[in-house]
Amino acid sequence: MFFVDTIELEGLGNRSYLAGGAQTAVAVDPPRDIDRVLAAAARRGVRISHVVETHIHNDYVTGGLELARTTGAAYLVPAGARVSFPRVPVSDGDTVAIDTGVTLTAMATPGHTPHHTSYVLHDAGGPVAAFTGGSLLIGTVGRPDLVEPRLTERLARAQHASAHRLASDLPDATAVLPTHGFGSFCSSAQSEGDASTIGKERAGNAALTTDVDTFVADLLAGLEDVPAYYAHMGPTNAAGPAPVDLTPPAPADAEEIAARLEAGEWVVDLRNRIAFAEGHVAGSFNFEADGKLATYLAWMIPWGKPVTLLAESAGQLADAQRELVRVGIDRPAAAATGGPDRWLREGEPPATFPRSTFAGLAELGTDRVVVLDVRRDAERAGGWIEGSVHIPVHELHRRLGEVPDGTVWVHCAGGMRAAIAASLLDAAGRDVVAVDDGFDSATDAGLPLISG
Repeated sequence: MFFVDTIELEGLGNRSYLAGGAQTAVAVDPPRDIDRVLAAAARRGVRISHVVETHIHNDYVTGGLELARTTGAAYLVPAGARVSFPRVPVSDGDTVAIDTGVTLTAMATPGHTPHHTSYVLHDAGGPVAAFTGGSLLIGTVGRPDLVEPRLTERLARAQHASAHRLASDLPDATAVLPTHGFGSFCSSAQSEGDASTIGKERAGNAALTTDVDTFVADLLAGLEDVPAYYAHMGPTNAAGPAPVDLTPPAPADAEEIAARLEAGEWVVDLRNRIAFAEGHVAGSFNFEADGKLATYLAWMIPWGKPVTLLAESAGQLADAQRELVRVGIDRPAAAATGGPDRWLREGEPPATFPRSTFAGLAELGTDRVVVLDVRRDAERAGGWIEGSVHIPVHELHRRLGEVPDGTVWVHCAGGMRAAIAASLLDAAGRDVVAVDDGFDSATDAGLPLISG
């Protein structure tokens, strides 16, 4: 009997897998913090004999190389991927034995990258699951524009062909187990649902229900911005990532926090947005530990700039470190735990700003303030508040000078990104109100909306 265990990477919207039999297993697209994979293997009582990559990842730093070194497993990487470390090159049709009666067969599925490879798990000679990486996702496919702009349309067409190959070669009952699609920006659209099969995808996935020209046109038209840190992930993975160090950062007292701010470094407060608004170190930025910390901090921070983390507890700090190493932010410059009473110099008051709702904005009137919409372009295209200024949150730190004078009421779709934006504006000395509300409430509040 075979097993498949899913390892969720919720912050990045990805999944990794451990699959095998009674004694040995294969790890698929493992995260940088390999202790999670080792723990999954220990729970199963199996040895990891193989580690496989579906492709050179653009959205996170892989743990594959270190996991293979640690366990002595064979490290299988698509033959077409250019890498700087020893590995077992995998080509279409290659098959390896994982456990008694359990095998893994490589299937070339270019599209997300030119070298992308899926892996089909067989038990007792029949296919039971397909690890599809960034190829066929649940209801969609991986985006084809992360490698090279000149290749995007060609790769989009390859995605269509690869999806059809998977659908034609595998039985309907075969489980579809992608790496991307659960919030990752590597997905061309967000997946609907948590599990799928080849049969379900054949019935509902646009790659399998529309002709190639329509599919490609729709796919390319729907692509959104690429997180800035993606530019660093591919080269890091191709070079071979270093092992992670999750030991606590050097502690920072109030004087050091102030000095780092004065030096232009980033000081990031991980507490929830309510606590931050009620009191924080002036100049610090609010990226909630429970939000998409890794995605938005890595997207917005100038690459390589030192970052000091402020957390309410050691546990929150450790979780944040784990999130950040997955995107190549390896060692915070310093850290502190507790709250503003421990982070501020003696006699220094905490900074604050108000929070409100769309009803509060409607009561005040949009003509009296600056309304700043920090949603992404595709979100705003569905409708926006009349007269609002639009700067996506991931661009705001470079475009603060474009925000008109006056008190700024900043909103997103739910509140988390508005809190990030409010902290940036507050640090820049602007009067700001964070709208902590769902955008659907704007209609209920009677605010004037422009339809997309």
